[in-house]
Amino acid sequence: MPSAPPQPVQLACPSCGTRFRSLVYTLVDGGEQPELKAALLTGQLNVAVCPACGMASMLSAPLIYHDAGKQLFLVYVPQELNSQPQEIDRFIGDASAFLLRSVPNEAPRGYLLAPRRFLTLQSLIEAIYEADGVSAEDLRRQNRYVEILTDLVNVVDDDQRFTEKAQGYTKELTPEFFATLDAFINATNKAQAQMRSLLIRVREKLQAYTARAAALAATQELNAAIERLRTVSDDELPSAVKELRPLIDYGFFELWTEQIEAAEASGDTATAQMLTARRSRILELVEAIDREAQELFERGSALIDDVLSTSDPVAALWERAAEVDEGLLTVISASIAAARHAGSPELVDQLEQLAATAQEIIESRLSPEDRFINELMAQETTLDATRLLRKNMTKITPELARRLNERAAEEEKRANQAAAERLRQLAREASALLF
Repeated sequence: MPSAPPQPVQLACPSCGTRFRSLVYTLVDGGEQPELKAALLTGQLNVAVCPACGMASMLSAPLIYHDAGKQLFLVYVPQELNSQPQEIDRFIGDASAFLLRSVPNEAPRGYLLAPRRFLTLQSLIEAIYEADGVSAEDLRRQNRYVEILTDLVNVVDDDQRFTEKAQGYTKELTPEFFATLDAFINATNKAQAQMRSLLIRVREKLQAYTARAAALAATQELNAAIERLRTVSDDELPSAVKELRPLIDYGFFELWTEQIEAAEASGDTATAQMLTARRSRILELVEAIDREAQELFERGSALIDDVLSTSDPVAALWERAAEVDEGLLTVISASIAAARHAGSPELVDQLEQLAATAQEIIESRLSPEDRFINELMAQETTLDATRLLRKNMTKITPELARRLNERAAEEEKRANQAAAERLRQLAREASALLF
């Protein structure tokens, strides 16, 4: 289909008053112009950026969206334009005539005679996403990312305000967010060079911010681990070291040694001796944990080798179900990663079947409450988990609520606060549904 060129318009910046020219698209063909479709869906179509102050503004303009493959003919006319009905009809009629001339004679054309009209640009975008099979949850997440980026673009030149804004969005600056930001940048066209530059600057500043935040969080986490292992009782030390083992590395012992040296420098011999003795004990416990982990890995690897050498590995694993535990799942997961790296797809398939079987064996030992809890926790969002809970009223019992709280406490001991809070929320909802 021949493309409809953008129209130049004269604008005045609402922030600084600078007058400049920008381009406005009134017709986007999603099948023929994927770059314009991407710009529309990511909130970058018909956005004017002031060359003087960098203020980005969405231009209010009518828009036709067409996709012959999906038979979409969508129309949006901003209400603030106060267009007369006959003007809107003429705009749609011209677009319809243009598209009818462009669509091949053998292609379906009936949809071009019945355009869908939308009162908001967002509702038009939602219709495009729906036609692409995108869920409402994904769309809400996408819209939230657009809100965040719009906010950050407008303060990208102010370091202090940018940092303050980024701090407020810290929890939402996920890998998925950065992947979406990359997609937004890639969706910009030549006419949006200034917007592309702004988005790249936002990405660079966010990456620097998240790197600083991650380093600070890691230091705080390490200091908290040291403080806990300093103050915990001798009886509780083994379980605390086991829980915090992922944090106990060279950096951990380096900071611990600094505390010993600081105590010695201040003349606090008793504290220095206590810290020295505890450091030795922690080192002993870490070595024991690592030996146990190595033995577990060797046993798991031997079991995997044994069952893979049989004609029916899945049946062989069921015969040795007593040896299957969470540790074996960890070993299988590591083996799958190694097989993928080695380029062995057949071995990957076999190992994935063993992983599914091992999970089935472990699940078979669980109580009905724990099986249902695992199902709830496997849901993609808290809303999905709540819906599943409400669909299974017969499974909601005092025992389920009790077990949810027990599982939450277990996750808190592992310092997995996100899982613990989700379990607590489910426990509250289950308890409320009991009455």
